[in-house]
Amino acid sequence: MDRAQKAELVAELNRTFTETGVVVVTRNLGLTVAQSTALRVKMREAGGSYRVSKNKLARIAAEGTAYSTLNALLVGPTALSTSVDPVAAAKVVVEFAKTNDKLEIVGGAMGDTVLDVDGVKALATLPSLDELRGTIIGLISAPATKIARILKEPGGQIARVLAAHAAEADA
Repeated sequence: MDRAQKAELVAELNRTFTETGVVVVTRNLGLTVAQSTALRVKMREAGGSYRVSKNKLARIAAEGTAYSTLNALLVGPTALSTSVDPVAAAKVVVEFAKTNDKLEIVGGAMGDTVLDVDGVKALATLPSLDELRGTIIGLISAPATKIARILKEPGGQIARVLAAHAAEADA
């Protein structure tokens, strides 16, 4: 890798660090290409990314961002999982690590807050941004639905009474 490629990679990583909501650092202990590709696909489907990077370049890219606290975690063969949604990357990595013992979660960061392994696992149990939005919309629309049902009910009762009287008159 020549200097220009390194500079481009550092700029891209820096842009990722400034735009992301969470970074999860993992250690790859013999992942096959197929397993790594499967993890990348799952991460992409969740709206995140998974990339193996040289630790020194990642440290340089993290300087001046909230993720400069990750430097202590960047030791050995590591990879970075990132997503704008603070929960998505953690969920995918934790789920993948449950089924594959060759992927070890080292830790992570959410902004300038460093997360240990338990912190990443706790983050993975939280609902995603889309799930929270759905819950909020459901809570907002529930009162309106109940009001509409209450207002409709007296008219329905009158219609049932009139239908019963009409049925009696026909009999």
